[in-house]
Amino acid sequence: MPVKAAIESKLGAAYQSELLAVENESHKHSVPPNSETHFKVTLVSGQFEGENKVKRHQAIYKVLNDEIQGGVHALALHLYTPDEWQARQAVAPSSPNCMGGSKHDHA
Repeated sequence: MPVKAAIESKLGAAYQSELLAVENESHKHSVPPNSETHFKVTLVSGQFEGENKVKRHQAIYKVLNDEIQGGVHALALHLYTPDEWQARQAVAPSSPNCMGGSKHDHA
């Protein structure tokens, strides 16, 4: 199963969400074409009520442990309660452009 699909499936099973968006941002980085190494996840769920950002992230890392151990290099997590999402006007932050730094880059 592709990594993006695995992430969507696992988070969809673990969370009752109002929004689950998984974006493969690998193409923005110094990786081979069609890589699945860099992802942005936006998840809006009432299950985050009363949890701080650290607890939310830890919970996601636990659900996605196999993917993280299996080659996901970067995971940008944007995790909100429905009220927080509404306060943000339903907009997740944009990801920054890659600054390079690959061991394959030549100076």
